[in-house]
Amino acid sequence: MSTKNNKMMTDYSAILEKKYGAPGTPEREKFDDEAYAFYTGQLLQEARKAAKVTQAELARRTCTSKSYISRVEHGEIEPGVGKFWRMITSLGLRIDIVNPIGQPVI
Repeated sequence: MSTKNNKMMTDYSAILEKKYGAPGTPEREKFDDEAYAFYTGQLLQEARKAAKVTQAELARRTCTSKSYISRVEHGEIEPGVGKFWRMITSLGLRIDIVNPIGQPVI
């Protein structure tokens, strides 16, 4: 690899620390929480679309509202574990909990 290419590499940890503070600081925790909410919403939206289910239908299946599903998908709110579990299972998916070496825990 040439020297030119090495200079183009970016350390995103340093960028995040500079912009949002070190891990464990209130500013960084706020950023991480917002990032997790956004990522969770994107996962649910992709799963819902892959299952060819509308927001209204997912809301009906999970006893929530269409606006709640929309807010989750847009990362505005993060569902609790129970609602997240209901959303996932109502889309015909499952959650596997595995240890770091890939062996199922349950």
